[in-house]
Amino acid sequence: MEEQTTLTLEELHALIEMTNTLNMEIFYWWCTALMVLIHAGFLSYEIGASRLKNALAAGVKNILAFGFVIPSVFLCGWAIYNAFPDGLVPRMDALLAAMPWSESMGPNLKDNATGIFWGAFALFAATTGSILSGAIIERARISAFIILTIALGGVLWLLAASWGWHPEGWLTVQFGYHDVGAAGVVHQVAGFFALAVVINLGARIGRFNPDGSVNQIVGHSMPMSVVGLMLIIVGFFGFLGGCIIYNSGAQWINIYGQPTNLSAFAFNTLMGFAGGLIGAYLTTREPFWMMSGGLVGIISVAPGLDLYHPGLAYLIGMGVAAAAPLVNNLLLKLQLDDAVGAFAVHGFGGFAGLVISGVFLAGYPNVNGMAEISFTGQLVGALVMASLGFFPGYAISYGLKKIGMLRVPANAEERGLDLTEVPAQAYPEWTAMYGHATSVDGREVTTLVVEAKPA
Repeated sequence: MEEQTTLTLEELHALIEMTNTLNMEIFYWWCTALMVLIHAGFLSYEIGASRLKNALAAGVKNILAFGFVIPSVFLCGWAIYNAFPDGLVPRMDALLAAMPWSESMGPNLKDNATGIFWGAFALFAATTGSILSGAIIERARISAFIILTIALGGVLWLLAASWGWHPEGWLTVQFGYHDVGAAGVVHQVAGFFALAVVINLGARIGRFNPDGSVNQIVGHSMPMSVVGLMLIIVGFFGFLGGCIIYNSGAQWINIYGQPTNLSAFAFNTLMGFAGGLIGAYLTTREPFWMMSGGLVGIISVAPGLDLYHPGLAYLIGMGVAAAAPLVNNLLLKLQLDDAVGAFAVHGFGGFAGLVISGVFLAGYPNVNGMAEISFTGQLVGALVMASLGFFPGYAISYGLKKIGMLRVPANAEERGLDLTEVPAQAYPEWTAMYGHATSVDGREVTTLVVEAKPA
């Protein structure tokens, strides 16, 4: 007869604990993998929104964001998140424990958590860079983008997360700030940073006429942009999965330690997405804004994914997404050329989502004696996130502008960034020739004539 192995109670507990630890690692491993789809989506979305002569430059910026932001989070960003929950004065023990030479910042059989959480945070950071990238297509220097995205993804978003996502962050402890899906700490910070850069960068050549009227600059492939936006939505399930804590006990918890589950996230993510699609459809009828509206819908309900009723999430997503194209139109009236509506989608969507959550979630209790959710707390949080994105973004981009590093020269912009910044051609079998023609109302506009090369 075969011998039966009998486990002691201690061995059984150790086995269960290790199983839970491995399950936690597997969960965040696949969340991080799914988040890569967000960047595949942004890459496709921005390439499609660019004209032929700028298509590759838009994609290259998204690829470079990975190469520079991820090591930035490794070298200093993770330490910023861990060390600054109290404000601008660091906790030195936490700072040193998260520096690159720490035992936890590399292969360590005794630590199954740090690397996997760091990976998710690094992908959140790269998302902020991709948000910025779309707003500034077709005229920003790639070198300027790299500097800006390191500041945004490697420093500012981690500081925002330390204040509003860290379980002991001062916004949560003092004000009850609640932002489980990172509407403020990721999207709003990146959206307001992008707005500040756009102000200093200026509009694309030919975007506005002397009388302030707007010329449409249409990307070369709306289908590519729409597919890219759908990939972003798929990747968002990894993004939002990374916003929930896998607990070895009987219940999942959110980033603040409050009980929740994936079912709540599923209900409200999908209902916010669906509401956003319809909201943007009602105000624009454009496929580009419909899919962008779906993204706005998710962002707008992200602060309360764990608490909203799904019907309310649908209405919030619909309302905020209906307003987002109007916000983008307001920027155009101010002659601000945000090429893909990044501020309207991420900055406005995040801000509106936080303020609305303050109305509907006020009074919900927090854990560990921290302040309950309140309208004041959500508004304060929204204003802090807007400031943290806008003012550093304005200062850095203004400095780059003053030293001539922010924008390509006019002749390079006319020729296209693929040839002047990459250099390569996205579609070498086509020759693009640019000229000028007179429109029906007498205005001079830039036109594009495309001819196939002879075989």
